[in-house]
Amino acid sequence: MEQDVKSYDTISDAIGQDSATADVSNVGRAYHRQRTCRVIVDSPGDFSLEVARLLGVRVIPFSYVTPEGEFLDDLWETRDPHDFYEYMRKNPDVRITTAAVTPGRYMEIFEEELAEGLPVLYLGFTGGLSSSIDSARQAAKAIMDARPESKIYVLDNLCPSMAAELLALEVVRQAAEGLTAEELYYWAKDARYFIQGYFTLDSLHWLGLGGRIPPTAANVGGKLDIKPELTYDRTGALSLRGMCRGRKKALRAILQDFRDNYVHDTFLPIGIASADAEKDADWLEAQIRKEKGCEDVVVLRSTISPVIGSHVGPGMVAIAFWGTDRREKLSLTDRIARKVRGAQ
Repeated sequence: MEQDVKSYDTISDAIGQDSATADVSNVGRAYHRQRTCRVIVDSPGDFSLEVARLLGVRVIPFSYVTPEGEFLDDLWETRDPHDFYEYMRKNPDVRITTAAVTPGRYMEIFEEELAEGLPVLYLGFTGGLSSSIDSARQAAKAIMDARPESKIYVLDNLCPSMAAELLALEVVRQAAEGLTAEELYYWAKDARYFIQGYFTLDSLHWLGLGGRIPPTAANVGGKLDIKPELTYDRTGALSLRGMCRGRKKALRAILQDFRDNYVHDTFLPIGIASADAEKDADWLEAQIRKEKGCEDVVVLRSTISPVIGSHVGPGMVAIAFWGTDRREKLSLTDRIARKVRGAQ
């Protein structure tokens, strides 16, 4: 999935220089001029193919399995997203499964990147939703135990989908400013908590089919036209924000959470993604641009990957942005524990 720097210019020229692609293209060029490490991400970050290519990061494809066989998530390069989600709509009882990346595969990828003579930083899919990050850590440890001079930094991004893309973009930007792999690791380790993400689903059916919620709850939600609003917690696991009667109310709930948590730094981009629900994503972007100070903010658009989409189904609409510190949104038990520690 990697391209050389000349091909970035070609792609940028081909797709036009709107604010989003121009920003990403400039970051990618700067990263390649002063590269201190190799940055690796993975496909559940829901990268658009053009963003991944412009940045020049390596994207590890996760896999998914349908009745037709096993496929690699290649950021929709070889599959049409509408066809994928339309298949899900027409076959609601067919469960599409996903698989974690093995330690052996991670070892192969890390070895390939280390061959360039630079340290490696991997921003991995949140352990709150996948065990792949554990496999990556095992692989990195095995390599560094065998060759201590090798430097591999593995970080759980704690923020799935578009939020992971935003984190990767800023990591590459910081790398272009000259931060070392170790400095980037610690920068991202703190920065990941400042990325907020909210989304709604058209149906609870696929969460029930995959066992993430009780099937009875999914059935009741469908009959009552209940649309959930979800986010992810400090561990990167899914967290229910609320239940809305109807799609429009759910979209407005997402918009309100954006208003409540956005930091109003227009230097930092906003991400909007959907699972074959472009009209709703367009509506959300239009509303964002009506917010004071957001008229010209860079908005990155992408399509929810089949790895994420197989669990949430068609119709997901999501927004991700740099905002308030998620660590401050403590549960009641966390707050009690903090008081206890402070009293000791």
